Amino acid sequence: MDAMDTFTADDGERLHLRIAGNGIPVLFLHGWTSSHAVWNPLLPTLTAGYQVFCPDARCHGGHDTLVTTQPSIKRLARDVLNLIDHYGLNNLAVVGHSMGALTLWQFIRDYGCARLSHLCIIDQSPKLVTDTEWAYGIYGDFDAIRSQQLITEMQVDFAEAVMRLAAYGLNARALNGYERNSAAWQALRRYLHALKPGPLIAIWESLVDADLRDVLPQITIPTLVVWGSESNFYIPGTAKYLRDHIACCRVIRYPAADHSPQLQYPDRFVSELHDFLGGLGMSYSASTIDRDTQVAILGSNAMSDLVAMRSTQL
Repeated sequence: MDAMDTFTADDGERLHLRIAGNGIPVLFLHGWTSSHAVWNPLLPTLTAGYQVFCPDARCHGGHDTLVTTQPSIKRLARDVLNLIDHYGLNNLAVVGHSMGALTLWQFIRDYGCARLSHLCIIDQSPKLVTDTEWAYGIYGDFDAIRSQQLITEMQVDFAEAVMRLAAYGLNARALNGYERNSAAWQALRRYLHALKPGPLIAIWESLVDADLRDVLPQITIPTLVVWGSESNFYIPGTAKYLRDHIACCRVIRYPAADHSPQLQYPDRFVSELHDFLGGLGMSYSASTIDRDTQVAILGSNAMSDLVAMRSTQL
């Protein structure tokens, strides 16, 4: 089975998703400003053994919304519940990248882990805004003042503000590509200009308001954390924080990878995800998990300017 489908959320909004393959169900949640299509490079090798569900988050994917007035992370999490109910899914593995990880944590806060089997978190912090006691958000120093400045900039020029958020972070290649105005950054600018800023800004405001740290100790199922060592947004301590606060957690760090290591190294990511999910139905406890960061040696090939396209998908 490989097709686009729709389902209706409990507030009447019609949402879109791609369903592909047959087998163990796996749900993929994309990042902010992205769509279900970001997962397409992974599907050819995944669909042999898995039934893959790739939804467009509400107000994403170019779909007009008829009901939504103030989209939020809490509403996105309820959409996940509605999807699970609509397709009758249980023992579901979920992969959340960036905003998708925040959506997943909000889902667990609101609805628990009972219908989930495995989690994969890709390059995300449970709290984006930093303060004097929290340095593991964006850049390590993205405080409330900087957060509000960004929102103001988005309201003036959404596309450029989002691009600066990715470019002026922790990845030097992203900054170089932005300052050169490379072809990839020009394409990204056109893509962002085609989006409707209002709903995306509203979602962003809910993301920066969220503090989901209390959810981590509630996670009772195996969790894989995938991290880019040259993430645009997060310092290494953020991944260590997740490792230390989720009971059954394994962290894999991808050297020379940005905010989207799963797209920079899709074959490696799919292989490791497959190995992780291979334990379905088998005993899996904190005592059997290597809690040390595991380094995947991926080589040192120079990344292309497509870092721009990947790294804005918060």
